[in-house]
Amino acid sequence: MDVLANSLAGLGSFLLYFSMSLAFLMLFKFVYVRITPHDEWKLVKEDKNIAAAIALAGSIIGYSIAISGAASNSVNLIDFAVWGIVALLAQLIAFVIVRFGFMPKIVERIEAGEVPAGILMAATSVSVGLLNAACMTY
Repeated sequence: MDVLANSLAGLGSFLLYFSMSLAFLMLFKFVYVRITPHDEWKLVKEDKNIAAAIALAGSIIGYSIAISGAASNSVNLIDFAVWGIVALLAQLIAFVIVRFGFMPKIVERIEAGEVPAGILMAATSVSVGLLNAACMTY
């Protein structure tokens, strides 16, 4: 019985961090789809646009990787919240850099269903998420 009690000792912290992670993920999705000039949900749900689905999935995965790094390395919930916001900003900045720096027509290409554009955006988002997570160590 002690083994089970010891195993479950961190359940409260797990629930707090997991709940906060889900809240951050929902916040990220809410903010991300509003800063992009195209309507990802419409493109995915109604138009069945594969490029948009790939780009959106990559952004969600990238942020999830970053937020997992924040959760793993934070010393308390406030620290986690601060780094969760930093990760969110880094992901948004990555989109802006790709859109205005490397591929100015990426939005139009995703809207047109060009899968390579969606893959490039997804790869960028996942890469930034990995870098984010790696840099959140103490």
